[in-house]
Amino acid sequence: MDILKGKVALITGGASGIGRATAILFAREGAEVAIVDINEKLGQSAKEEIVATGRQAIFIACDVTESEDCRQAVETTVATFGGLDILFNNAGIIRRADVLTTTEAEWDRVMDVNVKSIFLMSKYAIPHMEKRGGGSIINTSSGWGLKGGGNAVSYCASKGAVTNMTRAMAIDHGRQNIRVNSVCPGDTDTPMLHNEAIQLGQPEKEFMAEAASRPLGRYAQPDEIATTVLFLASQDAGYVTGTALVVDGGGLA
Repeated sequence: MDILKGKVALITGGASGIGRATAILFAREGAEVAIVDINEKLGQSAKEEIVATGRQAIFIACDVTESEDCRQAVETTVATFGGLDILFNNAGIIRRADVLTTTEAEWDRVMDVNVKSIFLMSKYAIPHMEKRGGGSIINTSSGWGLKGGGNAVSYCASKGAVTNMTRAMAIDHGRQNIRVNSVCPGDTDTPMLHNEAIQLGQPEKEFMAEAASRPLGRYAQPDEIATTVLFLASQDAGYVTGTALVVDGGGLA
């Protein structure tokens, strides 16, 4: 339907999972897409998958915790496509541990990837959005950004920060016609979810069955989160800003 025709989107964590599904969907809906990730092999693969359909995409290798990397990712996107309209801050990691077993280095890494990256990417993207007359920023939070969860203290802290940071950004940048929202997925079938079972030392089959224990009786597929991000990026959500949109099969309910 080309909902995003004429738009330029930058997606962090775009090489796999929710980010990859969103990059492919955005391209299908007419956007020119910059896939930003630290994983070059998967990032190039995602780009090639889009280009093979006749749509426009680039891959940019980037450590989203590094200021200069983030600046260059934004500048490369703008230089390639002529501007920037949509920023999907999706890069994220999880450490399944409590306060006693989380190391200081692990805490810092989770906060850097999940929170600092949003600060950095937004800092460099917003001036370009303002030049285009506005834009949309979507930040990936979590159901655990709205409530607590066990053995995930750094992750819960980081996603709580993302949720409230989103609200603050929506207040600050509404006057520039920049909408800022967060999406709060429940358990989604991504490499990160499967890795949690390993971290917890739990059989994967048992862990995934627990992830499906919610009113809809299943965990999400990345495409189901991507369609929600598409809504927030599009003019269909033109009066939506500062919200935390939960997509979790009823888990929080």
